[in-house]
Amino acid sequence: MGDTIEVNGLRKSYGGRVVNEIPRLTLSEHRIEGLIGPNGAGKTTLMSLITGRIRPDTGSVRLLRDGAAIEITGMSLNRVARLGVVRTNQKIQDFESLTIEDSMLLSLATDRDEGPGRLFGERDFRERCDPIIADYVAAMKFADRSAHALSAGEKKLLDIVRCLLLEPKILLMDEPTVGLPTEQTDEVMALVSRVAERQDMKVVIIEHDLDLIWKVCEHVHFMADGQILLHGTPEEVRTNRLVRDKYMGESHA
Repeated sequence: MGDTIEVNGLRKSYGGRVVNEIPRLTLSEHRIEGLIGPNGAGKTTLMSLITGRIRPDTGSVRLLRDGAAIEITGMSLNRVARLGVVRTNQKIQDFESLTIEDSMLLSLATDRDEGPGRLFGERDFRERCDPIIADYVAAMKFADRSAHALSAGEKKLLDIVRCLLLEPKILLMDEPTVGLPTEQTDEVMALVSRVAERQDMKVVIIEHDLDLIWKVCEHVHFMADGQILLHGTPEEVRTNRLVRDKYMGESHA
């Protein structure tokens, strides 16, 4: 079955405005899930609460693994990531001083690889990682692995690759393909799907590209006004009157 995330009684507010109020929610029961809803619905805040970027006012987030429940509420981002819950960035971020290759090497490094002169200078480490890096460079069509990621598109792709290289158990993707051309979007999601199958990884995607959601997701959660209002298959969610009225409009039905 793999890992799942369980949310109970989760609430977050800012200045008296409730951003998230979720009595109960289970995420990542399926291989690839979607989380959709209008702007301001609270989707990104929910991901931030799960990964420890922000703390809830009340409630809990637990990682369910092998019959055990691991309390991750309020854990730091790094600790949650070490448990295998990793998130891509909605806003593009990059290690400005590192090349594309070195950014990937950093994600591939284990504790034994780190240390003065080892991470980027150790020949054995680089040779060990080279086939993995070469595969991702080819899949994402980076023009030059020794260069820096300069365009917004390359930075977005590099962020996704770095997350995949960590081999997470659950990958949360916040608008992963925004700004990418349709052909590249399809290639990226095909790669993510292959990696998810190969590594027994679960994926939860926030995305306004509904065609992508209907195409790649097995299960979809609909969120509005800080609450999860509906779950179901892509077809069930797509044709639901509440979703059409609050989000898609009749033209998307």
